[in-house]
Amino acid sequence: MINKKFFFDQVKLRLFGGSMNTKQVNGLNTILEEWEANYAKNDDRWLAYMLATAHHETGRTMQPIEEWGKGKDRPYGTRLKMAKGKNGKRIPYTDTTEIFYGRGFVQLTWYENYDKAGKKLGQDFLHNAAGVMKPSNATKIMFLGMTEGWFTGAKLSTFFNPTTEDWKNARKIINGTDKWDLIKDHALKYYSAISHTV
Repeated sequence: MINKKFFFDQVKLRLFGGSMNTKQVNGLNTILEEWEANYAKNDDRWLAYMLATAHHETGRTMQPIEEWGKGKDRPYGTRLKMAKGKNGKRIPYTDTTEIFYGRGFVQLTWYENYDKAGKKLGQDFLHNAAGVMKPSNATKIMFLGMTEGWFTGAKLSTFFNPTTEDWKNARKIINGTDKWDLIKDHALKYYSAISHTV
């Protein structure tokens, strides 16, 4: 089990400027609880990198958020999905009125990813896109997406395993090289805060 007193003392000081609000604490607890319930046998570096990703993608709120601009001027901000067997071609969809801009802890985008998340969680996110904002759903989507490689094909085990530790390139799990140094710094601070009770 993670020593939560040590964890929160450290992250409050090193990542939140000495003070945290209730929503930030609750968001972190939701992520820690999912880890302990279903993933604790895995590498602690995975948890640290997921925490850093949520920290960055939510603007330190540690709550699922909607993308600023809601996909404006982005291809996923329009009603497009991947055409079956069309080798990357996108076509309009008519089966829902939802727009699949970024939502959640990892800013889930695109029709296909909402469809996949819904099937994995047994919910209909194609007709209720806002459902991915529920903290328990957002947490499961982040964990499944980053461990299984939903977003870019890259996954946590590629960058953190017995022979590899690559805090910088792990950003490719979510978004190429965008802010990779900043997120590496956050991840190392989270990692140093993870301690276990005996």
